[in-house]
Amino acid sequence: MRLRSDIYVSALVRRIFSKGSFAAIEKKGAQEAGAIFIRQRFRDGRETLYAPAPQSIMSDHETDSRFFEVRLERAEPEEVLAFVEREKRFDPDLWLVELEADDVSGLFPVAAAPD
Repeated sequence: MRLRSDIYVSALVRRIFSKGSFAAIEKKGAQEAGAIFIRQRFRDGRETLYAPAPQSIMSDHETDSRFFEVRLERAEPEEVLAFVEREKRFDPDLWLVELEADDVSGLFPVAAAPD
């Protein structure tokens, strides 16, 4: 059984704060199953956007886990915002977590980029 979105986001925010970084919930979505997007801000003003990875890349034993993929990497903030706004029109129940951290390794699982 997959962990509820609100619990996953709460735990993610706590992990980020425990590493000495900052996190905020920019948009709350559906508590039970809202898609989670993560907006990583860098000191140079650029941003990376992580989105839910497609189910097709997960193996059968991973279907209860959450995996993310990089949708935009070190992009301009306006580009990230435009992408998120398009997603909100498609799925108004999504979550958007914003974090300021240079390194997110170990905070949430990121699927490897396709070869």
